[in-house]
Amino acid sequence: MERNQYLDMFIDESKEHLQAMNDNLLKLENDPKNVNIVNEIFRSAHTLKGMAATMGYEDLASLTHIMENVLDGVRNNKIIVTSDILDVVFEAVDDLEDMVLSIANGGDGKRDVTKVVALLEKIEKGKDFDSEIALKETASTKELTMEKSIVTESYDDFELTVISQAIEQNFSANQVNISLREDCILKAARVFMVFEVLEQIGEIIKSTPTVEALEEENFERDFTVTLITKVSENEVKNRILKVSEVEAVDVLKVDLSTYSNEASNNLISVDTDNNSINEETVLSVEEDDQAPTKAQKSNNSPSKTIRVNIERLDILMNLFEELVIDRGRLEQIARDLKSGELTETVEHMSRISGDLQNIILNMRMVPVEQVFNRFPRMVRGLAKDLKKKVNLEIIGADTELDRTVIDEIGDPLVHLLRNSIDHGIETPEKRLSVGKSEEGNITLKAYHSGNHVFIEVADNGAGINREKVLKKAIASGVVSKENEKNLTDKQVYELLFSSGLSTADQITGVSGRGVGLDVVKSKIESLGGNVSVDSSLGEGTTFSIQLPLTLSIISVMLVEVQNEKYAIPLSSIIETAIVKEEDILRAHNQKVIDFRGSVVPLINLTDFFDVPITREEDSYHSVVIVRKGEKMAGLVVDSFIGQQEIVLKSLGNYLTNVFAISGATILGDGQVALIVDCNAIIK
Repeated sequence: MERNQYLDMFIDESKEHLQAMNDNLLKLENDPKNVNIVNEIFRSAHTLKGMAATMGYEDLASLTHIMENVLDGVRNNKIIVTSDILDVVFEAVDDLEDMVLSIANGGDGKRDVTKVVALLEKIEKGKDFDSEIALKETASTKELTMEKSIVTESYDDFELTVISQAIEQNFSANQVNISLREDCILKAARVFMVFEVLEQIGEIIKSTPTVEALEEENFERDFTVTLITKVSENEVKNRILKVSEVEAVDVLKVDLSTYSNEASNNLISVDTDNNSINEETVLSVEEDDQAPTKAQKSNNSPSKTIRVNIERLDILMNLFEELVIDRGRLEQIARDLKSGELTETVEHMSRISGDLQNIILNMRMVPVEQVFNRFPRMVRGLAKDLKKKVNLEIIGADTELDRTVIDEIGDPLVHLLRNSIDHGIETPEKRLSVGKSEEGNITLKAYHSGNHVFIEVADNGAGINREKVLKKAIASGVVSKENEKNLTDKQVYELLFSSGLSTADQITGVSGRGVGLDVVKSKIESLGGNVSVDSSLGEGTTFSIQLPLTLSIISVMLVEVQNEKYAIPLSSIIETAIVKEEDILRAHNQKVIDFRGSVVPLINLTDFFDVPITREEDSYHSVVIVRKGEKMAGLVVDSFIGQQEIVLKSLGNYLTNVFAISGATILGDGQVALIVDCNAIIK
């Protein structure tokens, strides 16, 4: 019981120290002679070791102790820091993170780390070793715990997102374990034939060992393929067994519940003193109006903060949402009764509840640093794999977003960063040949603008080749040969977000299968945001994401459609207009209007939502011009009611797939208004 009492604190502080170690190891790689950085890493490791030993997690404490010995050798000038040595230390930190994650999920924190321990001990004793080969062995040991045809696969964030998206679209994700006969001579040829069979019935998203290793026959008899398909498991098995010299096939469904995603945990923590992130929200309680500076805080008594479980904040937000609904009801009653005293009281209540709303929303805000801080390690690893030199610059990591949005943006940013490293940044040789520095630069930037947060991923790489994109788009059927000349550069770049389109010349473990940017677009749009791309050939590419600050309370334009009320989010509206019947034109059997030089199609919401007709059509039409990216549409309604802040409520489990409706709200008079999903209508 006593151990459980301190478990949450142990997990939170362990994650803080591991993140600090990751950050400082990256700094040490750029400044290997800086003893201060080594001391910081040593302190984090020493504290983690002490906590683990106190809590009884001996494996965690032992690995940290061995890593501590290496760090001690570095700071005493007995060991010279190299990239190979840091690879091993990073590998040890990854194992420590997995141990802490195991403990957080109710496990015992045990893990087989014999390979990494052996490498750390070699470094400590000053023995020579080939870290690249050793780490490949370690990685293969982790990925190939294979007994006969049973393999436990590990997936990165990108692959897990692809699997998740496929399952949502009624595909099945299968781990296919294949064993060749012992007397098989041309193993690579048999693997090729197996891949041919699998690509006829589905999409391969991963193979272990890698495709290159399989082609070079760098494996024994067993290999594993992760397949997305709609074909049954028995059919997959039977088709592979028809390939000669295949001895055994085992098809297992991928269970996403066994892959824990740290971003989806229920607790988030922000320590305002050192900007580190845990799994709780820290609420700062200051006595004075002005917050003290960091220097003042360090000199005063301990920072007055409390840790609050995020579920309590969710409950508080739900209660406040009910208060907003009642506030709207009281405003309606005050207008109907025309009572001065009641109106005055309601106005005061509105001001107070508005302040309360800002406080609650600010409490739920967390810095995007929580997502950003895991990218430097990812960029370093991927750049090494692709033999590229890449510098990641992070700007505006203290920009804040609502926790619900933060939880969702990690995977889209992983896609964009991988895309920039693989497609954008050139190899050092190629960059030097065109007069650039051999190190490419990627900038990850976040900033506020109005009620939105913008996140940009920019690189100074090769840029987007318009002709190459068009060629691929035509070959994939995304665009017709006749329309290619009518597309602007911007429209061509937007084609990259089409499903199944990839500009990669060959399929690799990073890209080439046409999944990625379409996933980014759908995810960002589901959050009420949008994503765009701009590029200059030879100079670089910039992806820009626009996101709302919060998803729970939004500003809308209330409109009437016949006798029903609908809410259109202000973030989608360009402007409203009154259009005469004679100003409506026709093009391709579609009603359109000329809006500031652009042809905008009209969509009558009465017909679109099949609303019962209770009014006669007027010669004047109320139109709401909405936008999704570069596309626009005019929504024809019967009248405008006005702008209002509303609480977004889901339609429940039984109405999950209602087209073009993103939710509902309860108005002040007790009526329910459906919230229009403009993105779905325009799409």
